[in-house]
Amino acid sequence: MTTQPLPAGGAAVDALLDPGFLENAVGSSMAEVRRLRRQAEQEEVNLSYTRRLLQGRLDILRREVQRRAEHDGRSLVDLLPEILAEKGRGPAHGLGRHQTVQPAAPEEYESWVNALTPGVDLLAISDLSDADLERSARALAAAEGQLSERRRGVQQVMDGLAGELARRYRNGEADVAALLADEGR
Repeated sequence: MTTQPLPAGGAAVDALLDPGFLENAVGSSMAEVRRLRRQAEQEEVNLSYTRRLLQGRLDILRREVQRRAEHDGRSLVDLLPEILAEKGRGPAHGLGRHQTVQPAAPEEYESWVNALTPGVDLLAISDLSDADLERSARALAAAEGQLSERRRGVQQVMDGLAGELARRYRNGEADVAALLADEGR
């Protein structure tokens, strides 16, 4: 019996997605709300990175399924430039956020993605049976859907925290000069 990996982002993302998270943030200090926003931003970057890793694997698996179905004589290696160019993929569904943060632990996210399809080695993809290839592609597609949903949830938390900070500045509960002084330290 194989065990499914924890949901993308694990407990850190679970905490952000908890329905009471934003409610608790409203009663927190400015410094704490800023810290929570940075934490949410880091988790969003981690999820985004993980999604890119997962999507790359999924693109390769799907292209191999297509190659076999079409009896395409080219090798998968020959097709990599086409796969990596993302031809045929629809527009990005991200929110166009400028990221200033890097993924915290890339090796952990790669391990998480690899655990989704145990025993599947992309270096030996031609050795996989059609059934294993299809099963792996389905597993990755399902995980990508769940990961994307969690990522959207984290983005909503980020927006909620940013909104709370903006509300405080707008209502005079916070002072921009104090923020600049804090950041200058």
